[in-house]
Amino acid sequence: MRFLGAPLGIFSKMATCILLLELLALACSVAFASDHSPLQDFCVAEPNSPALVNGLVCKDPKLVQADDFFFSGLQLSGNTSNPVGSKVTLFDVAKISGLNTLGVSMARVDYAPWGVNPPHYHPRASQMLTVLEGTLEVGFVTSNPENRLITKVLQKGDVFVYPVNLIHFERNVGYGNAVAIAALNSQNPGVITIANAVFGSTPDISSDILVKAFQLDKNVINYIQSQF
Repeated sequence: MRFLGAPLGIFSKMATCILLLELLALACSVAFASDHSPLQDFCVAEPNSPALVNGLVCKDPKLVQADDFFFSGLQLSGNTSNPVGSKVTLFDVAKISGLNTLGVSMARVDYAPWGVNPPHYHPRASQMLTVLEGTLEVGFVTSNPENRLITKVLQKGDVFVYPVNLIHFERNVGYGNAVAIAALNSQNPGVITIANAVFGSTPDISSDILVKAFQLDKNVINYIQSQF
């Protein structure tokens, strides 16, 4: 059978190819997505709900108010008088319930002179960091086996991206305070600070395991654990 002079089989093969391409595109979009896309205008979180879901239960839309989408305080400096000399103020779904299902959050990061945001990673988000004030040395480490450090010094107005799940850090390399804004593609990006997780877990990871992992004397491991 022919259609406009072309065999019908050609159209069938073309349709099959188009379908396969669409399925591939869909698979890629799912594989690289972070939070799930919303299925309605909004789903304001109801944190007091007894239901357990992968996320937060929606409040009745009729009860939603403007304050569910609002939070004040981004202009306030964080307290950097701590051992690392930095403070992260996160604005996630726990602070702005209207972020539920929207797949975004942000943070303000303050740095004392030579302060450090220690090596950490976000299990559910990539991050875009924008420097508002100061000079920051930033970087991330690629996965095994390369473990390649990718690093750069940023000035006011510069932007740097950290891919999801990769360990990254910032250090204020100036003599004045520094401020940055971080945008993350998850309502609840999570954070795992490497030193805290390894040396400050509850209960402690066995020092024998850490001695082999870090090739350090057991007394050194015990001392580091005591600091966390």
